[in-house]
Amino acid sequence: MSEPIVGLVEKIRLLELELEAEIAKRGAELRYGLEQGRVVFAEEVRRRHKELKTKLWRYMLRARPLVALTAPVIYVLIVPLVILDVSVNLYQAICFPAYGLKKVRRRDYFVFDRNHLAYLNLLEKLNCAYCSYATGMISFVQEVVARTESYWCPIKHARRLIGAHAHYRDFVEFGDAEAYRVWLAGFTSEVQNRRG
Repeated sequence: MSEPIVGLVEKIRLLELELEAEIAKRGAELRYGLEQGRVVFAEEVRRRHKELKTKLWRYMLRARPLVALTAPVIYVLIVPLVILDVSVNLYQAICFPAYGLKKVRRRDYFVFDRNHLAYLNLLEKLNCAYCSYATGMISFVQEVVARTESYWCPIKHARRLIGAHAHYRDFVEFGDAEAYRVWLAGFTSEVQNRRG
């Protein structure tokens, strides 16, 4: 990678750290914290959240008809998501050791903490759990695929890639044949040393 690109990547990483600090500061303003991995709100905040909770029956009566009719379409996606979950875990268990790749820890991609929000009713919590599973699954799969791509084809595309994974920054530039051959030679010797 060229020096200007390396500099920009470093600036992005620093901005990401700054963003995390600001998010943590906002959490403090909203008066919650984490104790042994569990979300804990100040008692007065929790009491106010309970006051703002919409009763389940009222929530369902207020639902727009089209929203209610499309709910089964959303929830039926749980079937392919679970199949994807099982398939990717199997793929990783079989292929990653053969490639010498570090396995992706599945649990790092799933966060189920919205159930601690007292202002959500049971259906809202179920919806949030479903979305947490779906987005966690897609993030987990993206990381497994990213590590696979890093192994088989770490070359950037000619066109800008929207939503590129974190490993993409380190890929060889499109059209830089010499850099790719240098990378390949280093990678091959690294794999041979691991097998050793």
